[in-house]
Amino acid sequence: MCAPKPNILWIVTTQWRAQACGYAGDPNARTPYLDALAAESVNYTQAVTPHPFGPFARAALLTGVPSPANGVRDYFDPLQPGTRTIAHALNEQGYATAFFGKWHLGWRDPRAPMVGEAHARTVVPPDARGGFGFWEGFESGFQLNDPWLHGTRLAEPTRFEGYQSDVLCERAAEWVAEGEGRGARGNARSAGGGWQGRVEGGVGLRARDEVSEGARARADRRATGRGPSVPWFCVVSLESPHPPYDAPAAGVVVRDGRDLVLAANVPRGGEAEARARRELAGYYAHIEATDRAIGRMLASGVADPARTIVVFTSAHGDMHGAHGLYRKGWPYEESVRVPLLVRRPHERGAGGEGRGTGDGGSASAEAMEDWQGAGVGGREDDSAVSLVNLPAMTLAWASGLTRQASRLAAHISMPSVVALPHQCDRVWRGVRTKTRKLVLNADGSHWLFFDLEQDPLEMKNLAGDPARAEEIAGLAVQA
Repeated sequence: MCAPKPNILWIVTTQWRAQACGYAGDPNARTPYLDALAAESVNYTQAVTPHPFGPFARAALLTGVPSPANGVRDYFDPLQPGTRTIAHALNEQGYATAFFGKWHLGWRDPRAPMVGEAHARTVVPPDARGGFGFWEGFESGFQLNDPWLHGTRLAEPTRFEGYQSDVLCERAAEWVAEGEGRGARGNARSAGGGWQGRVEGGVGLRARDEVSEGARARADRRATGRGPSVPWFCVVSLESPHPPYDAPAAGVVVRDGRDLVLAANVPRGGEAEARARRELAGYYAHIEATDRAIGRMLASGVADPARTIVVFTSAHGDMHGAHGLYRKGWPYEESVRVPLLVRRPHERGAGGEGRGTGDGGSASAEAMEDWQGAGVGGREDDSAVSLVNLPAMTLAWASGLTRQASRLAAHISMPSVVALPHQCDRVWRGVRTKTRKLVLNADGSHWLFFDLEQDPLEMKNLAGDPARAEEIAGLAVQA
């Protein structure tokens, strides 16, 4: 008898750099729930985003194809309807698929304000939702509180009260509970109260209405289109800890920036330091609030450790003053390196091997990970994993494949310049191993080369060092 397929949960945050976790040693990060998850997970300590900017990274994450080959070259390029994603592939394997939260891959008006309701209320049409069977989210807009959601059961954008991470994590937990036959809220009640979307004047309110629990459960089970025996794949896409960093963070008290510990690559004594301390104070508040939201979702029963693979990561990081720079798009560690935790089921039968191309439609040999140590205790893996590999890894897990492969290098790039304040000023491409990083300009000339083993904060650019010429030439072939 074949073992049942595992459920798979992706938790994808925004701008959460790999360094900013308690389990990674950051003294400023209060992340007890993620620390607990890390203690049960494989921690990919060298994981990177293929592109340190939202739409490019998200397109690669969903398709398994880097930008611009996936169709997203510029910031405002949408992912074209019909583009094959991990959702299409898992639909074909009998999974119920769902997406909650930030999409950032639809059409949006470049003339509208980046922050605000215009983009938050932009409707993503059904044929542009990446093939997910159930979809409930928002295009963008950076509304960290009181988000506007629309989708499968919300035809028009509807505003929900509360911190965005709380709202999305609870609604995802409810979707899982509905499919498992536990009712409209089930165990998700422990996450802080129901969020069923009763519309009143265009605003979703906390569920306190006259509709019975049983009636709501039956209606919502029809809406989700799944039953208790169907394996599921769910993406929870959270905007936090993205700016605006001064937005309220679910009651978390913002600490005094003067008390934060800064890395040595943040220049001291000027505006760079002052701004870093000011913004990091809010950044860490949102990290703490989102850690709590994730913790409540996992504690609600959404991720049965015997049946469910849990992935935690981020689309990209943020410079926060390192090298005097801010935001993302840059090739430095603070921008490209992301957290990647994978908690696998406690029990797993022997799987087989298979073939594939590694894109959004099939599992490749490179993606066949083992299950050793899963659920027993955490371990670190220093393979050069990129988020572009995650679809193939996920398909391997869904197929029960157990072969392990080691990745020695990951490609990183920015396919275009994003004309927004503080972002990177050039197109670049590069290759990163666990000990080296080479970054080339668009014309192939050498921009940056770092010995990450000796210089993890990237304080000394060795691109022009004659003693490194042979090593650089070898990496340049791969970039």
